[in-house]
Amino acid sequence: MENGIITLPDEHLRYVSHEIVGSRIVIHVESTRTEAVCPYCGVLSDKIHSQYERTLHDLPIQGHKTCLHMKNRKYFCANEKCGHKTFAEQFSFYEPKSFRTKRLQEEILRVALTQSSVSASRYLRGSVVDIGKSAICEMLKKGR
Repeated sequence: MENGIITLPDEHLRYVSHEIVGSRIVIHVESTRTEAVCPYCGVLSDKIHSQYERTLHDLPIQGHKTCLHMKNRKYFCANEKCGHKTFAEQFSFYEPKSFRTKRLQEEILRVALTQSSVSASRYLRGSVVDIGKSAICEMLKKGR
C-alpha cells in the first residue's frame, strides 16, 4: 500500500497521517482487517474486543529515524474450546511483542556483524535507530 512516498510494510495497513516530531518521522497507520485468525487455535473471528496503539521502529526515511504508530485490534476468539478468550491481530513484518520491524532488525544485525557492538550502536544512533550495545549483543545472541 502506498501514499506516493511511503510504502507500507503490509497490505492490511492503511496510511492515516504522518508528522515530524523533532528529527523523527512518525507514520500513523491502522489495520483494514475486519477479521483475524486466532494464533492459538487457528479459528477465524470477526468479533472485535478492543483496539490499542503500538509503536514500531522502522528503517529511516531520508536519514530520519522513523516509527510506525499503529492502531491494532484485539479480537474475541470464536472457538469456545480455545484456551485464550482474546488475541491481538498479527502482521508478518514484525515479531509478536517486538518494537522493531523485521527489516530494521535485519539492518541492525547487518551493521553489528561488521563492527563492535559499541561502534555499531554509535553508528546506528546517528541516523537509523536509538539502540544500545547491550541490546545489540542480545540480538546477536538470539540471531535476530
